[in-house]
Amino acid sequence: MSKYRRGRPPSPEERALWDRVAKTAKPLDAAPPAPALPDTKKLQNKQTQTRIPEDFAVGAAPSPRKTHSVANPPASLDRKTSTRLKRGRTAPEARIDLHGMTLAQAHPALIQFILSSQATGLRLVLVITGKGKQRDQGGPIPVRTGVLKQQVPLWLRSAPLAGVVLNTAPAHPRHGGDGAYYETLRRLRK
Repeated sequence: MSKYRRGRPPSPEERALWDRVAKTAKPLDAAPPAPALPDTKKLQNKQTQTRIPEDFAVGAAPSPRKTHSVANPPASLDRKTSTRLKRGRTAPEARIDLHGMTLAQAHPALIQFILSSQATGLRLVLVITGKGKQRDQGGPIPVRTGVLKQQVPLWLRSAPLAGVVLNTAPAHPRHGGDGAYYETLRRLRK
Protein backbone atom coordinates (compact mmCIF):
# COMPACT_ATOMS: atom_id res chain seq x y z
CA MET A 1 0.00 0.00 0.00
CA SER A 2 1.82 3.01 -1.24
CA LYS A 3 -0.79 5.75 -0.94
CA TYR A 4 -3.62 6.20 1.56
CA ARG A 5 -6.72 8.21 0.85
CA ARG A 6 -7.70 8.94 4.42
CA GLY A 7 -6.38 8.54 7.90
CA ARG A 8 -3.13 7.00 8.98
CA PRO A 9 -1.23 4.15 7.38
CA PRO A 10 -1.86 0.72 8.93
CA SER A 11 0.34 -0.35 11.83
CA PRO A 12 2.66 -3.38 11.44
CA GLU A 13 0.18 -5.55 13.41
CA GLU A 14 -2.71 -4.45 11.19
CA ARG A 15 -0.64 -5.09 8.08
CA ALA A 16 0.29 -8.61 9.27
CA LEU A 17 -3.37 -9.37 10.05
CA TRP A 18 -4.40 -8.15 6.60
CA ASP A 19 -1.76 -10.34 4.92
CA ARG A 20 -3.06 -13.45 6.77
CA VAL A 21 -6.64 -12.69 5.71
CA ALA A 22 -5.59 -12.06 2.11
CA LYS A 23 -3.89 -15.50 1.93
CA THR A 24 -7.15 -17.25 2.89
CA ALA A 25 -9.23 -15.50 0.23
CA LYS A 26 -10.31 -17.64 -2.71
CA PRO A 27 -10.68 -16.13 -6.18
CA LEU A 28 -14.18 -15.91 -7.66
CA ASP A 29 -15.16 -18.20 -10.48
CA ALA A 30 -14.08 -16.95 -13.85
CA ALA A 31 -16.57 -14.70 -15.58
CA PRO A 32 -18.30 -16.15 -18.65
CA PRO A 33 -16.61 -15.23 -21.90
CA ALA A 34 -17.88 -12.12 -23.63
CA PRO A 35 -20.11 -12.75 -26.64
CA ALA A 36 -18.39 -12.54 -29.98
CA LEU A 37 -18.70 -9.23 -31.77
CA PRO A 38 -20.73 -9.29 -34.99
CA ASP A 39 -18.95 -9.16 -38.30
CA THR A 40 -18.55 -5.50 -39.26
CA LYS A 41 -18.81 -6.18 -43.00
CA LYS A 42 -22.32 -7.60 -42.57
CA LEU A 43 -23.33 -4.64 -40.41
CA GLN A 44 -22.17 -2.12 -43.00
CA ASN A 45 -24.40 -3.72 -45.62
CA LYS A 46 -27.46 -3.61 -43.32
CA GLN A 47 -27.06 -0.03 -42.17
CA THR A 48 -28.97 2.68 -43.96
CA GLN A 49 -27.37 5.97 -44.64
CA THR A 50 -28.99 8.85 -42.78
CA ARG A 51 -29.65 12.14 -44.48
CA ILE A 52 -28.09 15.22 -42.93
CA PRO A 53 -30.32 18.29 -43.06
CA GLU A 54 -29.12 21.10 -45.30
CA ASP A 55 -29.18 23.64 -42.47
CA PHE A 56 -27.04 21.43 -40.21
CA ALA A 57 -24.08 23.14 -38.56
CA VAL A 58 -21.62 21.73 -36.05
CA GLY A 59 -22.22 23.25 -32.64
CA ALA A 60 -25.60 24.72 -33.59
CA ALA A 61 -28.51 24.33 -31.22
CA PRO A 62 -30.86 21.49 -32.13
CA SER A 63 -34.16 22.37 -33.71
CA PRO A 64 -36.92 22.50 -31.13
CA ARG A 65 -39.27 19.55 -31.02
CA LYS A 66 -42.95 20.01 -30.49
CA THR A 67 -43.55 17.99 -27.36
CA HIS A 68 -46.61 18.87 -25.38
CA SER A 69 -47.14 17.62 -21.85
CA VAL A 70 -48.36 18.90 -18.54
CA ALA A 71 -44.77 19.33 -17.38
CA ASN A 72 -43.62 20.86 -20.67
CA PRO A 73 -46.44 23.02 -22.10
CA PRO A 74 -46.26 24.28 -25.67
CA ALA A 75 -46.20 27.88 -24.47
CA SER A 76 -45.43 29.21 -21.04
CA LEU A 77 -46.90 31.88 -18.87
CA ASP A 78 -45.02 34.88 -17.67
CA ARG A 79 -43.40 34.60 -14.25
CA LYS A 80 -45.91 36.81 -12.45
CA THR A 81 -48.93 34.86 -13.69
CA SER A 82 -47.24 31.53 -12.99
CA THR A 83 -46.39 32.58 -9.41
CA ARG A 84 -49.93 33.79 -8.78
CA LEU A 85 -51.29 30.45 -10.01
CA LYS A 86 -48.93 28.44 -7.78
CA ARG A 87 -49.92 30.48 -4.74
CA GLY A 88 -53.64 30.24 -5.50
CA ARG A 89 -54.05 34.01 -5.79
CA THR A 90 -55.72 33.92 -9.19
CA ALA A 91 -59.34 32.81 -9.10
CA PRO A 92 -60.58 30.71 -12.02
CA GLU A 93 -63.27 32.37 -14.11
CA ALA A 94 -65.21 29.13 -14.62
CA ARG A 95 -65.05 25.55 -13.42
CA ILE A 96 -66.23 22.11 -14.45
CA ASP A 97 -66.56 19.24 -12.02
CA LEU A 98 -66.12 15.83 -13.63
CA HIS A 99 -66.71 13.85 -10.41
CA GLY A 100 -68.94 10.84 -10.91
CA MET A 101 -68.76 10.93 -14.71
CA THR A 102 -67.64 8.04 -16.82
CA LEU A 103 -64.96 8.52 -19.46
CA ALA A 104 -67.65 8.54 -22.15
CA GLN A 105 -69.52 11.34 -20.36
CA ALA A 106 -66.51 13.37 -19.22
CA HIS A 107 -64.69 13.68 -22.56
CA PRO A 108 -67.44 15.45 -24.53
CA ALA A 109 -68.36 17.55 -21.47
CA LEU A 110 -64.73 18.71 -21.15
CA ILE A 111 -64.45 19.54 -24.86
CA GLN A 112 -67.71 21.51 -24.81
CA PHE A 113 -66.71 23.36 -21.63
CA ILE A 114 -63.23 24.36 -22.86
CA LEU A 115 -64.42 25.46 -26.31
CA SER A 116 -67.36 27.45 -24.95
CA SER A 117 -65.11 29.06 -22.31
CA GLN A 118 -62.70 30.21 -24.99
CA ALA A 119 -65.57 31.45 -27.17
CA THR A 120 -66.84 33.64 -24.31
CA GLY A 121 -63.36 35.11 -23.77
CA LEU A 122 -62.42 33.35 -20.53
CA ARG A 123 -58.69 32.89 -19.91
CA LEU A 124 -58.41 30.76 -16.73
CA VAL A 125 -60.69 27.81 -16.02
CA LEU A 126 -60.58 25.04 -13.44
CA VAL A 127 -61.08 21.39 -14.38
CA ILE A 128 -61.87 19.24 -11.33
CA THR A 129 -61.12 15.56 -11.91
CA GLY A 130 -60.98 14.29 -8.35
CA LYS A 131 -58.15 12.29 -6.86
CA GLY A 132 -59.69 8.89 -7.49
CA LYS A 133 -60.64 6.23 -4.98
CA GLN A 134 -57.94 4.34 -3.15
CA ARG A 135 -59.64 0.98 -3.49
CA ASP A 136 -56.89 -1.44 -4.46
CA GLN A 137 -57.38 -4.43 -2.16
CA GLY A 138 -54.03 -5.96 -3.09
CA GLY A 139 -55.51 -8.65 -5.33
CA PRO A 140 -53.72 -10.29 -8.23
CA ILE A 141 -55.13 -7.75 -10.69
CA PRO A 142 -54.41 -4.13 -9.79
CA VAL A 143 -57.32 -1.69 -9.95
CA ARG A 144 -56.67 1.63 -11.66
CA THR A 145 -57.38 4.62 -9.47
CA GLY A 146 -58.09 8.12 -10.66
CA VAL A 147 -58.97 7.30 -14.27
CA LEU A 148 -60.17 10.85 -14.99
CA LYS A 149 -57.08 12.32 -13.32
CA GLN A 150 -54.93 10.30 -15.75
CA GLN A 151 -57.04 10.90 -18.87
CA VAL A 152 -57.83 14.62 -18.66
CA PRO A 153 -54.23 15.80 -19.28
CA LEU A 154 -54.09 13.50 -22.32
CA TRP A 155 -57.34 14.89 -23.66
CA LEU A 156 -56.09 18.45 -23.19
CA ARG A 157 -52.99 17.71 -25.29
CA SER A 158 -54.92 16.12 -28.15
CA ALA A 159 -57.25 17.59 -30.78
CA PRO A 160 -59.45 19.63 -30.61
CA LEU A 161 -58.23 21.02 -27.27
CA ALA A 162 -54.48 21.14 -28.01
CA GLY A 163 -54.82 24.40 -29.95
CA VAL A 164 -57.09 25.98 -27.34
CA VAL A 165 -55.21 25.24 -24.09
CA LEU A 166 -52.13 27.40 -23.59
CA ASN A 167 -50.98 25.96 -20.26
CA THR A 168 -51.96 23.26 -17.78
CA ALA A 169 -50.94 23.52 -14.14
CA PRO A 170 -51.91 21.63 -10.99
CA ALA A 171 -54.40 23.55 -8.86
CA HIS A 172 -53.65 25.16 -5.52
CA PRO A 173 -55.13 23.30 -2.50
CA ARG A 174 -57.81 25.98 -2.07
CA HIS A 175 -59.04 25.20 -5.60
CA GLY A 176 -58.84 21.41 -5.45
CA GLY A 177 -55.13 20.57 -5.10
CA ASP A 178 -54.16 17.22 -6.58
CA GLY A 179 -57.69 16.64 -7.86
CA ALA A 180 -57.86 19.65 -10.20
CA TYR A 181 -56.00 21.49 -12.96
CA TYR A 182 -55.83 25.13 -13.98
CA GLU A 183 -56.24 25.56 -17.73
CA THR A 184 -55.05 28.79 -19.31
CA LEU A 185 -56.84 29.26 -22.60
CA ARG A 186 -55.57 31.04 -25.69
CA ARG A 187 -57.31 34.21 -26.82
CA LEU A 188 -59.50 33.90 -29.88
CA ARG A 189 -58.12 35.82 -32.83
CA LYS A 190 -60.68 37.96 -34.59
